[in-house]
Amino acid sequence: MLNKKSFLVVDFGATNLKLAEFELTEAGGLSLRQYGFKSLGQDGTQESTREAAMLKGLQEALAEKSFESRNVNICAPGYHTFSKFVKLPPVDTSKVTQIIQYEAQQNVPFPLEEVVWDYQILGAAPSGELEVLLVAIKSDIVEGLFRTADKAGLRLQLVDVSPAALCNAFRYNYGDLEGCTMLLDIGAKTSNLLFFEKGNVYSRGINIGANAITQDFAKESKLGYDDAEKLKIEEGFVSLGGAYEEPENPHQAAISKIARQVLTRLHIQVNQTIQFYRGQQGGSPPDRLFLSGGATSMPYTAQFFSEKLNLPVEYFNPLRNLQIDESLSREELAKVAHSLGEAVGLGLRNLAHCPVELNLMPKSSLKRQEFNQKKPYLVASVFCLILVVFAFGWFYEQVATEKQKALDKLKPTVDQLKRDDQKTKDGVAALKRIQAEADNYFEWMEERTYWGSLLTTFRDSLISVEDKKEKEFNTKTGVWIERLTPVVPPGYLMASLPAGSFMQMAAQQAAAPATAPATGRGRGGAARNAAAKASGGGSNQIDTVVLTCRSVNLTSVKSDANTVLAEALAEELRGRTNEFVADGTKVTGDIAGGDVTNLTFTFQVTVKLARPMNLSQ
Repeated sequence: MLNKKSFLVVDFGATNLKLAEFELTEAGGLSLRQYGFKSLGQDGTQESTREAAMLKGLQEALAEKSFESRNVNICAPGYHTFSKFVKLPPVDTSKVTQIIQYEAQQNVPFPLEEVVWDYQILGAAPSGELEVLLVAIKSDIVEGLFRTADKAGLRLQLVDVSPAALCNAFRYNYGDLEGCTMLLDIGAKTSNLLFFEKGNVYSRGINIGANAITQDFAKESKLGYDDAEKLKIEEGFVSLGGAYEEPENPHQAAISKIARQVLTRLHIQVNQTIQFYRGQQGGSPPDRLFLSGGATSMPYTAQFFSEKLNLPVEYFNPLRNLQIDESLSREELAKVAHSLGEAVGLGLRNLAHCPVELNLMPKSSLKRQEFNQKKPYLVASVFCLILVVFAFGWFYEQVATEKQKALDKLKPTVDQLKRDDQKTKDGVAALKRIQAEADNYFEWMEERTYWGSLLTTFRDSLISVEDKKEKEFNTKTGVWIERLTPVVPPGYLMASLPAGSFMQMAAQQAAAPATAPATGRGRGGAARNAAAKASGGGSNQIDTVVLTCRSVNLTSVKSDANTVLAEALAEELRGRTNEFVADGTKVTGDIAGGDVTNLTFTFQVTVKLARPMNLSQ
């Protein structure tokens, strides 16, 4: 079974600290328990004051949040690290370490005795060459991180770098993507651009970050750095391209222009990196871009890169495949999730295996850490052995006594609350039943007047047509309805309509097999209705009726008079839009009995109701 003990990660950015606490799940995944951010201010950007600013920020962040663990993985800021992808010729595995040592001497811009460096073999190219990620950081930088963690009461376990942490976080959450994907992490001083394609990864650091926006704005507005940074975060956005109306706020107008200028310089570097990746690394054109890092929170950043690169752009979600503690606000977490890429990558290092596993802990720090960890145990071990026997017995006896007292005191109150709760539930259930019954009665009463009003409308329409056609043909006319047949939806039983109701009598006269009987109100109607739906029945409403009409034969007056009268009635009904739908109201079937020897003739008009009748109530 996995150890569910929590652990802490700290991403030391140029101007911000990002902390997160994780624990391993039983399924072998990662669960986020807590997180926090802390600004380092301008002191964090200057090497002379950075270590003090880091310690102060870390101590404040630990005090503000309920972080339980003191075991920590940390990530060094990108501008302090050197990383490069190198290709090694295919050689015997026993010589790989020697060759990488030589490549490190040639590529790392500092003497190797002054740095901590590590490497990761990422795979082999089709040509057989080994692709190696080489990473280095100056030893005094790591020692400063170690001192900061130690003074804050944390036990440092490993030191990682931004590109490796981002790579692990992206692979863990988006490993199923096909094609070529770019991840652009915009930090305060530097930006990391990573390419993921067919299991391979390529990374490049770009010396452009969001601090450039703050510095240029502070210089232009003559504000202090901290004030300029605050205004940038609260009011800043990236200016849109083309002609547009500038904001009335002069600070917003200035920041938006400066932000676009800085991002334009960054876009030029991104474009050059894309060309290098395609030309020198043999990569494909990118299919999509993910944005990460706190600087990408500035509004319209995604639109800027989408316009410039002509690619779909979305924000990187490193928490996509992680569990989130129930105590955390999902809404607040969604606002900053794209800034937690390095933190999640650090947390993943405590899983069984990660695609990129680097550790830049210097040997001196490891030895000192090991000694500091053992020293308290050596001093306290004898004392603890003496106390443990007495303490356990006394403690558990006291706890058990206090618990029993508390339970005895609370039991009557809990029992009464349970009884009251059951009464409340019973009352709510009864109220719901009464409300449902009242709603049914109300609708039934409303439906009673509907069909009377509808028949009155039919009668008025017949009278109107008679008057108009008597004047047109100069002879007496007469038209009446012999039968009204509802078109009942399939799957409803005619017998379920209330006995003797108008709807049942009308439905029983329906002769067309395509109009199956309807279900309605009455005892057992709901069950039959549900059964009809389950067996494939469709709508539960009557929205169409068929009028079988008879009229005085007018053929002797005019050869097409019967047709004219039938169409006139359909047109009259179509004009009454409050009751009928014009599109579904028309003469249907043949006009029967129109011979001059017959005194009357019949015809049918299909009428679409503007207010369908619901059969399922």
